[in-house]
Amino acid sequence: MTFADDFTVGSMQDMTDLIGEMGFVPFFKNDIEGFSLEEHIAPGCWYGESDSFWDAWEWKGPVIRQIKCAYGKFLRSKAMYVSGEWFSDFANFRRDGYDFDARYDDGLASFYDKEMYDLLDENAPVLSKTLKQTGNYGVNGRKGFDGIITRLQKQCYVLISDFRYASGKDGKQYGWGIAEYSTPEKFFGKNFARSVYKRTPQESYERVLKRLCEVLPQADETRIRRILR
Repeated sequence: MTFADDFTVGSMQDMTDLIGEMGFVPFFKNDIEGFSLEEHIAPGCWYGESDSFWDAWEWKGPVIRQIKCAYGKFLRSKAMYVSGEWFSDFANFRRDGYDFDARYDDGLASFYDKEMYDLLDENAPVLSKTLKQTGNYGVNGRKGFDGIITRLQKQCYVLISDFRYASGKDGKQYGWGIAEYSTPEKFFGKNFARSVYKRTPQESYERVLKRLCEVLPQADETRIRRILR
């Protein structure tokens, strides 16, 4: 199966199967037609299309936990799932082979990014609202939370490890899920730490590019290279 095929995702199991098979599944529409969950979701399984609380938006947390995949703003500041099988290579080329401390020491990360990374790493896994409170980000405190946390996700130093929901007296969940952040090293553990830098960043990039060319036969290689950067 490829993203050029006519298929629908109508359940959480369909979604986990898709991530496992494809390796890379953007949540929203993007520059490549067909390359998203949004374009393949079954009727009634997208936010606002039914009265049911349980849809693709609420599957996010359980899917992350169930198959231990990476989720974050990895694709041009938009959310994407990356399977555990592919995330080490994806992170290696996005990090350009640097762990965060080495990136900072070489002057490739700002002091503000380091503040955020260190705070998150010390408290991970941590809810976004807790991270903001602990770091004093907000109207009367530090600025730039959204930009920094998005940049750290794009560079694959941070991912979303879960979503938490408020519950009413009847036990039913409601409202928007609150993102819980972690580092890949803490989320995936020793296996990730051992594998992330085992290839050169260029070797990892070529592996990811080849995989995306396989699952995106409708897109030319130039367009795929463009969305990867």
